[in-house]
Amino acid sequence: MRLQARLDARDRLRESEKTLSQNIYERGVDDAGFGRIRSQGDAALFGGHTTQAMKDRFGITKTRPLADFLPTLTIAAKNLATEITNHNVSQDNLQGERAITHEHVQNNESVRDMLGQRGIKPEQLPAEEDIKKLERRVKAEEKKLVQQSGTLPAPKE
Repeated sequence: MRLQARLDARDRLRESEKTLSQNIYERGVDDAGFGRIRSQGDAALFGGHTTQAMKDRFGITKTRPLADFLPTLTIAAKNLATEITNHNVSQDNLQGERAITHEHVQNNESVRDMLGQRGIKPEQLPAEEDIKKLERRVKAEEKKLVQQSGTLPAPKE
């Protein structure tokens, strides 16, 4: 169940980031700008450590998303900050990379502050298993369960 919760959290973050990408594209920010906004948000959440610094710390290749290796709590923290950014970008009709970056950084700092009040520093939490490996394992387990379950007996007349 803990692994499924992590998969679900990662799916929610994927959706939030997709919405943010669409939201900010409509407001004059391109893909490169979206990357910079996310990276600066990560630096705010991880106490000044950039996305690349965190990838280096965890030994994650450049092509893989940091979030695929984060624990559930950190994924949920990133998602909360992203959801707040989505809400405020729309509600306040923020335009351009600078305004949206400022908003996203503030939201990540707020989430970090909240975690800090509970003694949690996201950059100190250990990496977890690659989410892609976890997804493959869950699919294999589901397949095994289906094969083991066989067919249901025919109903009695």
